[in-house]
Amino acid sequence: MSPEPRILFVCNAGPAVGGGHVMRSLTLAGALSDLGATCTFLAPPSVANVLDAFAPEASRAPAASTAPADLAPAAVRVEADALVFDHYDLAASDHDAMAGGRPVLVIDDLADRPLGADMVLDSGPARRAMDYAGLVPAHAQVLTGPMTAPVRPEFAALRPEALARRGGPVRRVQVALGLTDVGGVTGRVVEALRPVLGRVALDVVVGGQAPSLESLRRIAAADSRVRLHVDAQDMARLTLEADLAVGAAGSTTWERCVLGLPSVLIQLARNQIQAASFMKETGAALTIDLSSESFMADLTCAIQTLLADDALRADLSARSAALCDGRGAERVAATFMALVRSRA
Repeated sequence: MSPEPRILFVCNAGPAVGGGHVMRSLTLAGALSDLGATCTFLAPPSVANVLDAFAPEASRAPAASTAPADLAPAAVRVEADALVFDHYDLAASDHDAMAGGRPVLVIDDLADRPLGADMVLDSGPARRAMDYAGLVPAHAQVLTGPMTAPVRPEFAALRPEALARRGGPVRRVQVALGLTDVGGVTGRVVEALRPVLGRVALDVVVGGQAPSLESLRRIAAADSRVRLHVDAQDMARLTLEADLAVGAAGSTTWERCVLGLPSVLIQLARNQIQAASFMKETGAALTIDLSSESFMADLTCAIQTLLADDALRADLSARSAALCDGRGAERVAATFMALVRSRA
């Protein structure tokens, strides 16, 4: 092994799965780099697009696509001492073939397939290590819960300031439903919110390829309350400044929890089911079912309720902030680096 452990990240991204896999992997890569690792990303076009927007300096190696058949030959060409996978279409046979006996960390949310992992990271709030029994080798470590979530360090840095300012009136609402804006959901949500917000400002966060982008630009040009943020580089500051959010029930859930931002969660993918259910059951967020025929009415009702109910917002803030402190990447990086070095 080289003096600085070389770690290869293999992620998925694209219109159907969004950019969250790459974003949380970037966060973990940053924490590993702080401990002396050198990190490289396999970068098929969809992954490269996310890296170009948020980490143009990241080391990368080319791959034709995110399909397993294209990732495998690209991975074996990269010199690495360990691998990190964040790709739900890869299973144990893929992990083993690409790793060739090197240490492997698999980031997962589903516990639905065999994994060729020495370590599994599943930050789901209701996940337990026993959920992976029979799916991972007997020696594998399983790290679970929101306190392991790879949240960007700028969120933890702003946590004291954010928690101190919660509880006031609602002046800004944030809408952040994923970089890829699955099915144009961001545009639908903004149109539902505008009639009920009064003078409240609206920060809308989307990616540069979002289906809603052009319609959102027209709305922002005509409505002075709407600020559009494309491939936002300052999400921690935007989350700090918001008083209420409508967000996807994915990895950004934990960013909002770190800063105690009262939220309405919308489940956009199957890997978000567990988090959405847990947040609802524990009173840490309100949740809306995108597939429901009454989605728009339910969303409007939830926002109107939160705008009017100071006590409910305060309760959501306190309950969500208790779930995640934003230090998960540090914890996971330290544990994985110890494993990598032990196998040198």
